[in-house]
Amino acid sequence: MNIKYEIISEENIEDCRDACNELMSYQKSKAYIKPELFDNMNFDTRMIPSVKSAIHNYIVVVKVEDKIVGYVYSNISPKETYSNAFATFFDLSSVSKGNVGCLSQFYIKEGYRKYGIGSTLFKMSMEWLQQFDDVEDYFIYVSNGNDDALEFYKRKGFSVSHDILDGFITVLRNSKQSNQNSN
Repeated sequence: MNIKYEIISEENIEDCRDACNELMSYQKSKAYIKPELFDNMNFDTRMIPSVKSAIHNYIVVVKVEDKIVGYVYSNISPKETYSNAFATFFDLSSVSKGNVGCLSQFYIKEGYRKYGIGSTLFKMSMEWLQQFDDVEDYFIYVSNGNDDALEFYKRKGFSVSHDILDGFITVLRNSKQSNQNSN
């Protein structure tokens, strides 16, 4: 299988539309707490606003024979971005710097998992996130029912911090300091 990883610009995020919408459907299919919340979540309501509100964006698509089979989207955003009408994602006072890193969206189509694609995308995202000196805290938000993703991130060094929205989302956290201690 010829797997290609392509970093795309914000101007080309439309390339992620179908995969992002598939991610939202996949998350809804796994959810056992408030799956109806995913009814209004899609590329237009999740990815576009996130890209627009971030300071820096990093988007990698995975292609097999020029067909997108997955993607990862990470960003650097002001910590206040994560306190909004939907939820407060973490205690803002627990973050010492003004910006946070987030591995925001991560999806690999069924049939393309178990080839190391996830580990490669994760590594690329973390290397990108860790290059910013003004960021010490990294977050990942996992929807309820997505136990495979939760275990994957825990194996990669993230720890469960807390749940929000009555368990709808599990917040995972890591810091630059804990990354340096584990290397």
